[in-house]
Amino acid sequence: MVLSKKRDVADDLVQATCVRALERAQQIKEGSPIDRWFFSILHSIWINEVRAQQVRRGQGFVDIDELNATPVEFDNQRQANQVMQRVNQLPEAQRNAVFLVYVEGFTYQEAAQTLDVPVGTIMSRLASARLTLAGKSAAASHRGRTS
Repeated sequence: MVLSKKRDVADDLVQATCVRALERAQQIKEGSPIDRWFFSILHSIWINEVRAQQVRRGQGFVDIDELNATPVEFDNQRQANQVMQRVNQLPEAQRNAVFLVYVEGFTYQEAAQTLDVPVGTIMSRLASARLTLAGKSAAASHRGRTS
């Protein structure tokens, strides 16, 4: 859901991931964390799909804001909506890092390996995301007090 923003697309993505994982089951190394392996496959399929959409549309960029976000159910739905809206406004690279580390519980190293980037890049993306989210929270809080 974090990547696709649409339940039906997310379902198809999971199904494609399962099919690819079954086809390549011999590639999993004994003792390796299978969830990381699955997410690597899922991420690869997603990136390929985004690229294919760009080609079909004749564009070089897909604006992530075009996709409708469906928030995950939280106890406090209003707060959850606000958090999801702010996270969804992050650039895709930052959003993926936030998802892997803060939602999925990956270590920085695991997230870096999954996304095939250096650990420092993950750290930088998370730091930028935190600054952006903190700024948006402060701005929203200030608007709420002045209303």
